[in-house]
Amino acid sequence: MKVAYWTLAGLLALFYFYSGALKLLRTREELQPMMAWVDRTPMPALRSLGAVEVLGALGLVLPPLTGVAPGLALAAAVGFVLLQLGATGVHLSRGDRRIELNLGLVAAAAVTVWLATTWL
Repeated sequence: MKVAYWTLAGLLALFYFYSGALKLLRTREELQPMMAWVDRTPMPALRSLGAVEVLGALGLVLPPLTGVAPGLALAAAVGFVLLQLGATGVHLSRGDRRIELNLGLVAAAAVTVWLATTWL
């Protein structure tokens, strides 16, 4: 179970760290080609979302790695499930039916939640 957790949590952490860093560092114009929804999202909200993603990515990995408050990894995984459910709703409300990535991330985060509850 530990190997499965570390594999999945590591991949999710890499994805969200990269995605969050892009939202924190790039301009709206630089993000537009890869994230069509940013044109109608205020920049402070976009930057906050990036910070949440980076902190969540760290939360998946650092607490179990250090042994300090390992329950935070479970909270981070649950947070990513909720984040992607919200993202799916945003995409659908704006007429974007390309939600495969969002649903895949919901599933991956949900499995990570389950794995975290079995050994943390």
